[in-house]
Amino acid sequence: MYEDNNSYVTGRVSSALSACLANVYWWMTFALLISGVAAWAVGTSPELSRKLVTSPGLCIVLFLVEIGLVLWISAGINKMSASTATALFIAYSLVNGVTLSFIFIAYTQTVIASAFAVTAGTFAAMAIYGSVTKTDLTKFGNLFLMALIGLVIASVVNMFWMNNTFNLIISYVGVLVFVGLTAYDAQKIKMMFLEAGMENSETVRKIAILGALSLYLDFINLFLFILRIFGRRD
Repeated sequence: MYEDNNSYVTGRVSSALSACLANVYWWMTFALLISGVAAWAVGTSPELSRKLVTSPGLCIVLFLVEIGLVLWISAGINKMSASTATALFIAYSLVNGVTLSFIFIAYTQTVIASAFAVTAGTFAAMAIYGSVTKTDLTKFGNLFLMALIGLVIASVVNMFWMNNTFNLIISYVGVLVFVGLTAYDAQKIKMMFLEAGMENSETVRKIAILGALSLYLDFINLFLFILRIFGRRD
């Protein structure tokens, strides 16, 4: 009797976890779709892309709005409703799509499609690994976060140095960092759900949005680094 009850509880938790993870990847995919459509609409419009390229002030505003939305969601998720978090996430994916429109100016659509396909396959493999592995990735996650800080510093330095070889090295390191962060974040989302339990549906919805945001950021950054490796438009 005890074993049957234990199996029942385990089954419920497993089912609820699967549903939560499905929501995470659904929202992440939806956000990527919004970003992709926005990037394509702006990037393939001569008038809109010209306005974006010739308006550095607008680019700075969009960048600050992006940073603000990410911080707002990440820091304030416990104080806001799941509906508010969802709306902010959608808004962020739209703004980020506009800023990503530059890729249609810098790269050919063939290169973009190839880089996206490689990114999708790599991301899927690492997300699955992070979700099913029994290895605790926490310590590796901390190392990847430290590497990310170094990566940002190196990228800023190369903005002034403008060394192509160093830029390529940064791109390969960036791919490794976000491959690792994808697995780490996938496992972290799973742990967040198990720690929170499944009694509060509002909390589960918030975990889904926060998890979708984390994986969305991993995907986008992985894609951009792979895109830089594949090459710029001639």
